[in-house]
Amino acid sequence: MTLPASITSLPRTDQLAVERTLLANERTFLAYFRTSVVFLTSGLAIRDIEFFSDIRYLSALLIVLGPLTFMVGLYRSIQLRRRILRYGEMAE
Repeated sequence: MTLPASITSLPRTDQLAVERTLLANERTFLAYFRTSVVFLTSGLAIRDIEFFSDIRYLSALLIVLGPLTFMVGLYRSIQLRRRILRYGEMAE
């Protein structure tokens, strides 16, 4: 990943701190993504397995929560990335 010029003009320790923070942000987004996939697949499995017919409401809830979790994670990831990259502009 290439950092913007505003970040590359920072001292090396600050550049590395920004890199670590960006990588942590990516890991957090991937955790949101994994959670949304688990919610969605669990909801679909509960819906299709006859044994769980008495808790079908949970299936609908999980199927709705899956995409919502993904959207929240995507929004938070984009917002935080913008704030991190703005840090370099303020530090100059």
